Amino acid sequence: MTETKHGYLLLADISGYTSYLAQVELEHAHEILTDLLETIVEQFKTILTISKLEGDAVFAIVDAERVIRPESLLELIENTYIAFRRKRDSSQRATTCTCRACQNINALELKFFLHHGDYIVQSISGIRELVGSDINLIHRLTKNHITENTGWKAYALFTQVAMECLDMQFEGLHPQDETYEHIGTVPTWTFDLIPRHQALTSAQRVTIPRDEADVITSHEINAPLASLWDWMMDVQNRNKTMGGMGHWTAISRGKGNRSGVGSINHCAHGKGSSQETILDWRPFEYATVETVDGQAMFREMLVFEPMDEGRRTKLEVRIKMLKPKPVFLARFMMKMEFRKKNPYKMWFEIIEELLTKANSPSLS
Repeated sequence: MTETKHGYLLLADISGYTSYLAQVELEHAHEILTDLLETIVEQFKTILTISKLEGDAVFAIVDAERVIRPESLLELIENTYIAFRRKRDSSQRATTCTCRACQNINALELKFFLHHGDYIVQSISGIRELVGSDINLIHRLTKNHITENTGWKAYALFTQVAMECLDMQFEGLHPQDETYEHIGTVPTWTFDLIPRHQALTSAQRVTIPRDEADVITSHEINAPLASLWDWMMDVQNRNKTMGGMGHWTAISRGKGNRSGVGSINHCAHGKGSSQETILDWRPFEYATVETVDGQAMFREMLVFEPMDEGRRTKLEVRIKMLKPKPVFLARFMMKMEFRKKNPYKMWFEIIEELLTKANSPSLS
């Protein structure tokens, strides 16, 4: 019996490609499109399952139970757009070709469409196809009046159903109803990606270079990077790994109730407590936090690196002591503590065990 699945449907569409293709050399245009599609696919694969390449678009899905932090889908959209722009712009800067295809790369933009709904996986003669009214809807959404009404050329559109599942508050959203034959009226919410791109790429980076870290510890975990990121960064999932050692609470979050720079988390442990403030937030790449624990203050950078074609992840933790004074003594004491017992070892073993259970076929 065919099983109905429930999850998020995400479509990334390279806009302007049809008119671009009509004006340029086919061979170079095809190479450019291939590079851009590969960039989108590489980003999507961190969380999603690629369903189909559709000319100048990528369609992907993820079962609802696989999404630990719904906001990670928004982070994925932003990261994919940044990667797309980086690839597009660097290709134009690097080319010495004077053909119209290479000179007009910047005419291409990217749009995203996110919906949450039901679908069935249908297999005919070995060909896997997704079917269902929600599959039809996500594709119909590419024909809309957003650019006509807002002037936006790069945007992310969410259906009302997707917004309710994400359970997040956004600023600067454009509400608009779209109407389609046999579907009816679909409430949508859209935000402009270009200002977000500018804000994210211009934000100051706060890192701990390896040669400035007082302690470096690395761990290889049998889990995809995106899953590990969510378990590390979500306070509720942290609590599942802490047992009786402590309890995390989100004190404040950024705009849209999202984790990011300026977010503050509190951990009560034993008779003490600690508070961390996020200084830099680069989803699926790294995060840097500053923690105050009693008289101690230190910075911690967590660096994520995919391994084995994304099946495993290397996580490197870099720590730099800031207080108490004298700092050289605090650094020495911390190094001695790590030599006696690495406090991260047990934590990561628990995370890996829980991730293995969560990703087991019996829970899919």
